[in-house]
Amino acid sequence: MSTGQRSFGTKPHFDSIRDSAKSAIRKGIELLPNRLRDVVLIARDFRAAFGHYPNVFFPKTFNEKVQTRKIFDRRRGLSTWADKYAVREYVRTKIGEAVLPALYYVSADPLEIPFQELPMQYVVKATHGSGWIQIVRDDTTVDKQDLINRCLGWLSMNYSDLTREWIYRDIPPRIVIEEFLDDGTGGPPKDYKFFVFGGKVKVIQVDLDRFIHHTRNFYDPNWTRLDCRLGYENFDAPVARPGNLGTMIDYAEALSDNIDFVRVDLYDIRGKVYFGELTNTPANGLKQFHPSSWDEVFGAFWKMRF
Repeated sequence: MSTGQRSFGTKPHFDSIRDSAKSAIRKGIELLPNRLRDVVLIARDFRAAFGHYPNVFFPKTFNEKVQTRKIFDRRRGLSTWADKYAVREYVRTKIGEAVLPALYYVSADPLEIPFQELPMQYVVKATHGSGWIQIVRDDTTVDKQDLINRCLGWLSMNYSDLTREWIYRDIPPRIVIEEFLDDGTGGPPKDYKFFVFGGKVKVIQVDLDRFIHHTRNFYDPNWTRLDCRLGYENFDAPVARPGNLGTMIDYAEALSDNIDFVRVDLYDIRGKVYFGELTNTPANGLKQFHPSSWDEVFGAFWKMRF
C-alpha cells in the first residue's frame, strides 16, 4: 500500500456491517411496544412506497389519511366491519338480508368443512384478513386437502402482523364459505367499490377480471369516467352504467353509517344487488394514484373525525 493510502476494507466486509446493522434495527423494532412498533413500521412501509414519510398529524393525501387511521383511529366498529363473518349481521340490520350472499358454512376448523354438502361452486375466505380467498368453480376437481391446508395457513397468521392494520388484530380467525356470485360470464363479476365520505358517495371504482387480467376504472356518481389510475391499468373500453347504480349508491350510503370514510363493495348481478365487503383502509394506503394529484383529491373528500 502506498504512503498516505488508507484501506477501508473489502465490499464483503461492508456488506457484513450493513447486514449486522439491519439485523440490530429489526431486533430493536421487535422490542418496541406494539403501538410504537406499528408507527415505526407504518412509516417505513409508506416511505418505501412513496419516497417520503407520511404526515400523520396533519395528513393531506388520501394515503396519508389511511396511515393516520391505522395509527390513531381505534373505533371498535371498524373491526366489526373488517370481519368477513360479523359484518353480515351489520349489513342485515342496515339494509336487509336479501343483499347477502348465501352462507354455507363457518368454522374455526377447516377439517370440519362438510364438502359433501356444498354446491358445485362456492367461495372460501378467511374472516380476519384481506385477499385470503379461493373461488371454487367445480367442487369435483378441487384438491380438498390443498384447500384445507391453505385455510390452515390463513388461520395460523395474524393479518395485522403483516400489514400493521390494527383492525384485523382481534378478529376471531375463522373460515367462511359463501355463495359464488355468477354473472354468467364464467369469471368473477364486476366489482363496484363505492368511496363514501361523510355518508356520501364521491367516487366509484370498478374492477374487472380480478383473477385473470385485472383492470380498474373510476367514475363519479353520475357515471362520468375519471382520468384516474390506482394500482392497475385502466380498462380501455367503456364500462356500461350498471342498471342498479342508484340502488347501490343508496345501499353504500346507508352502510357507511355516516362515518368519515369507508369503501363499500357491491355487485350488480342479473338485476340484483349483492354485498361484498366494507373496506376501512384500501390497499393499506400504499398504492400510488396516477396522476398523483388524485391522492389529494381523494384526501380532500375525507374530513377525518374519530
